[in-house]
Amino acid sequence: MSYTRTPVPASAVLSIAPVTLPTPNRAVDLQLRVSAPVSGSHLPIVLLSHGHGPSNFLSSLYGYGPLGDFLAAHGFVVVQPTHLDSATLGLRDADDAEAPLYWRTRAADMSFVLDHLDEVEKALPELRGRTDRDRIAVVGHSMGGFTAGLLLGARTVDPADGSEIDLADPRLTAGVMLSAPGNGGDSLSEYAKEHYPILSGTDFSRMDAPVLVVGGAEDDSTHLTVRGPEWYTDAYTSSPGRKSLLQLFGAGHALGGVSGYDAAEASDESPELAAATLWLTWAFLRTELGLDEHAWDFAGHALTSAPAPLGRVESG
Repeated sequence: MSYTRTPVPASAVLSIAPVTLPTPNRAVDLQLRVSAPVSGSHLPIVLLSHGHGPSNFLSSLYGYGPLGDFLAAHGFVVVQPTHLDSATLGLRDADDAEAPLYWRTRAADMSFVLDHLDEVEKALPELRGRTDRDRIAVVGHSMGGFTAGLLLGARTVDPADGSEIDLADPRLTAGVMLSAPGNGGDSLSEYAKEHYPILSGTDFSRMDAPVLVVGGAEDDSTHLTVRGPEWYTDAYTSSPGRKSLLQLFGAGHALGGVSGYDAAEASDESPELAAATLWLTWAFLRTELGLDEHAWDFAGHALTSAPAPLGRVESG
């Protein structure tokens, strides 16, 4: 399985960036990349949330080329915002209660995009009238996975006042959480508790939307958790409803390199592992959005039945 040997044909892609949406009461206006296949109608929409990583541009609308390009080339409209925690904006050290993660604004960005899909379509005229607004999903990597979880029904606790945070958006009908932080509390490292207190209250017990959770079997992020790679499967094991899990053997936090082509921060860079992530993400969304009831089962079987399986798959 590789970028050049996927089981489905790819389309040419139209992409435009930056698309700027005037955003009142935000530090800067929201900027997006919008990508779509050149042909087709009734195209489902994916909101793609970047991580909080160290790179200047991977954590922005200019990153996640492997993932965004693949989904757009295989039938999805992909909308990528630049969240306020992107290093490109220089706001991580700002005097703002939400800095450095801007966790609440991240989720608000996605709901704002859904409120303004007419403007998104106008920015790419060739897209106008070709989207299916009844089929919308969210995909996020790392901190983007945390954002996706909140939008799909996970809860957390506001470190400022202890109140419960509910940012779920019912317009999102399915999602994929890639290398997303797991449960809070005693699962966190002391560093995470001190620097990222929003992670302390993570609770998946009411996240009942269909979700694929993807984790690397070698993702031992000791600066965040004391539990090792299994922490990244918590959204699967701790949530109700229809869920699926993909754990990739040999993969670290970058899942083979989904955040960028030839990304130096992907210590586990592997076209095979990245391709598995892309294909199974696509297949899960195809099935859960009602486009192909067999896509997920076929992709999971192909992955696990290979002579040297790249990972394991569970559904429950």
